Amino acid sequence: MNYNQTLEFLFQSLPAFETKGATAYKPGLERIAAFCRHLGNPQRNFFTIHVAGTNGKGSVSHIIASVLQQAGYRTGLFTSPHLQDFRERIRVDGEMIPKQKVVNFVDKHHDKMVELDLSFFEMTTAMAFDYFAQSEVEVAVIETGLGGRLDATNVIVPILSIITNIGLEHTTLLGDTLQKIAAEKAGIIKKSIPVVIGESDVRYNSVIEQAAAANKSKVVYAEQVFTCEEHRIEGESQLFRLRRTRDGHEFDVELDLQGNYQVHNVITASAAVDFLHEETPLTISRRAYIEGMRCAAANTSLMGRWQTLGREPLTVCDTGHNAHGIAYVAEQLKSTPHRELYCVMGFVRDKDLAHILPLLPRDAHYIFTQAHSERALPADELTAKAAIYGLQGEAVGDVKAAVARARELAAAEDMIFIGGSTYVVAEAL
Repeated sequence: MNYNQTLEFLFQSLPAFETKGATAYKPGLERIAAFCRHLGNPQRNFFTIHVAGTNGKGSVSHIIASVLQQAGYRTGLFTSPHLQDFRERIRVDGEMIPKQKVVNFVDKHHDKMVELDLSFFEMTTAMAFDYFAQSEVEVAVIETGLGGRLDATNVIVPILSIITNIGLEHTTLLGDTLQKIAAEKAGIIKKSIPVVIGESDVRYNSVIEQAAAANKSKVVYAEQVFTCEEHRIEGESQLFRLRRTRDGHEFDVELDLQGNYQVHNVITASAAVDFLHEETPLTISRRAYIEGMRCAAANTSLMGRWQTLGREPLTVCDTGHNAHGIAYVAEQLKSTPHRELYCVMGFVRDKDLAHILPLLPRDAHYIFTQAHSERALPADELTAKAAIYGLQGEAVGDVKAAVARARELAAAEDMIFIGGSTYVVAEAL
């Protein structure tokens, strides 16, 4: 098989959450564990850091990977979903897995994957572990796909677990309350392995603490380790003054990622890096930490986080796609100077729009669209649902045409926002 045929097999033969939604979700670790044994358990050949959470886990994973690269470690990074290229999911020192490695892996293990009836995500996770071992990775940052307890990535035994935050998402699969979702995310906590909590919340702290206590694992609340004293935007970067609580030490941190919500991710990543340096075999200098933050997006090619696509009109995209993430987006839209606001929005069918749509600004003109995905909610349906919440606009069925329509309507001093679904952002990029 060539590369395109290999991708076709992965996306068509193996159920993928990206295309099939909840029907592709295969909870349980038996299949992935069996496949990893078949591969020789490559995930045991390097240190791992396991990152779960409703929002921010992608940014936190990329930031930590960047810092580890700057510290001189050969660093693996496994994230999902991808925006433009499947290979974005699997990186070593910021470089995507080569196409030939993807082809070789599928050719070699095709029969076993079919025999075990692996999901797309299980196969991709195992491919990452195998490639990291082959590449002599020293430490890998592994982002969960969905949930935690039954997520395919949960076969690893990390040196640190991280839970960024808990919000309502995938409620049909993970539970319909924050407490139930927290219990699923807390499933990544392993015996005696500490866990960093990015954003504490009285509604779910006790759930995580109980899971940690059962595993005799230390809980570190990031906001108790670092506080943000100052925050400002300078050009394409953000500047933070962070104070470390235990000694009052101050760090001036620059981050090459936009979005005010990144302050949470910076604090989470900083607490994790501090812990890794102080309590694990890894050594991370102050310089590596500062440089890794400054070049996080550049080192890891992170896209779609309050990313500026154009000026006059200011055009921004963001992959926030659940109520928790959209709340941050709405806040940022409010604080960004503009005259008129044009929002190109599309969602997948299984999103809880009753919790999402009321968060969006009513004074914007909406261009509702749909991505080329089986899971996309038709633009006409979305337009009708949005009208119930006082969001007015028009339907344009194709993302690129919807962006073109927004550009046609917007003047230089206006703003265009593109989001709602990762797939919409991917097509806009």
